[in-house]
Amino acid sequence: MTMTAATELNERESSLLASVPTGLLINGQWREAASGRTFSVEDPSTGKVLLEIADAGARDGADALDAAVAVQDQWAATSSRERAEILRRAFELVTARADDFALLMTLEMGKPLAEAMGEVKYGAEFLRWFSEEASRSYGRYSANPEGTQQILVAKKPVGPCLLITPWNFPLAMATRKIAPAIAAGCTMVLKPANLTPLTSHLFAQVMMEAGLPAGVLNVLSTTDAGGVTGPLIQDSRLRKLSFTGSTPVGKRLLADASANVLRTSMELGGNAPFLVFEDADLDAAVEGAMAAKMRNMGEACTAANRFLVHESVADAFATKFAARMSKMTTGRGTESTTSVGPLIDAKSREKVHSLVSDALADGATAVTGGAPVDGPGYFYQPTVLVGVEPGARILSEEIFGPVAPIVTFKNEDEAVALANDTEYGLVAYVFTRDHNRGLRMANRIETGMMGLNAGVISNAAAPFGGVKQSGLGREGSLEGIEEYQYTQYIGFANPNNA
Repeated sequence: MTMTAATELNERESSLLASVPTGLLINGQWREAASGRTFSVEDPSTGKVLLEIADAGARDGADALDAAVAVQDQWAATSSRERAEILRRAFELVTARADDFALLMTLEMGKPLAEAMGEVKYGAEFLRWFSEEASRSYGRYSANPEGTQQILVAKKPVGPCLLITPWNFPLAMATRKIAPAIAAGCTMVLKPANLTPLTSHLFAQVMMEAGLPAGVLNVLSTTDAGGVTGPLIQDSRLRKLSFTGSTPVGKRLLADASANVLRTSMELGGNAPFLVFEDADLDAAVEGAMAAKMRNMGEACTAANRFLVHESVADAFATKFAARMSKMTTGRGTESTTSVGPLIDAKSREKVHSLVSDALADGATAVTGGAPVDGPGYFYQPTVLVGVEPGARILSEEIFGPVAPIVTFKNEDEAVALANDTEYGLVAYVFTRDHNRGLRMANRIETGMMGLNAGVISNAAAPFGGVKQSGLGREGSLEGIEEYQYTQYIGFANPNNA
């Protein structure tokens, strides 16, 4: 990068950051926290502060829920077409500002600009998809079997929702929850992750520009997640909780939500197996492995966590995979040469290195990588490990980093047993030329989603979610809007019998 280009980029960064609201969005107004507190949002590639933003407390949370409750009935009464048009305008505005959203995500989260642009497209699709689904929320009308009554079934908004999003996909995780809630006629309080709140703030501003009424969406960024969300979950006026994050936190939230029997959607942890059979196209499998492992630097619940490879092709796969991984360059996401950005913070990098170190101490070998990158920022070398022992921590814990441990198997039954040897069940990836085997894997592997000869399968039109301790409910597709609705049945006398 030339000095001139770097200067222009820095000016653009400053201009963009100056346009991001730094307050709390409550009832259509950006305001300071009641306590006056703020917190810093850092660039993980440099450790430098990007912005200081308002740090919400319990009083702000109460005000946000008050605002959502106050307009719930009015918002639910709006036509589905009106809600659809707001979402469509939001899609167009986000798309028009794709460069801004991508750069902002790169600054606060670290992913390379090309990946950030991909997230803008993916995240915007939830706005377009649910703009189209808003008017397709069908009930039904029929006679009961006895012919004595008519059955009327209607879908209605559940009411005020608390939406808690993670740091790794700042735009897409917000749109994936907000868009169906709007389409269904629900009001919301959004609590974005305190590591990456800026994208949510900019998106909320865009939603208001698209015509979303005051109070429908309220945004609370905070460093005291429990202190803000705990009282909201205990408030009997809240009707739904949607959370994306770790399984331990999800379990605690489920326990809290049980007191008021809240509707819950939980998209939790993953430990995705990536299976390569002896008949697989190895070049295609390596391409799929790169996509499944290195998307978002491996910081994704859908990231391939364990590579299960047939023993007859394990050496060849590891060699090809490591060759690709070794060519990846770490750096600030704004640099055109960067293919791997930083991890989100020092704690995350320490965990990744701890998992790698334990595996190496137990006899594994690093074909490439295996260490942090020196210098500013929280970078880690793209890593491929072979000879990983059964029972290693790295096979049971979610890595959330650019590390790929390879384990071999002898036959299909052993592959299935290894794949299912986890409490998680979010996604699995299978590479084989035998489609019958692929379908057998879909039947036998305990997973909510599966990629067959594909390393990335997320799509707004597809139901996203897992089984076992990977969560409850689905996001996206036609199932996504149903998470924000309840079913009402009305029985009335058959007019033909009057």
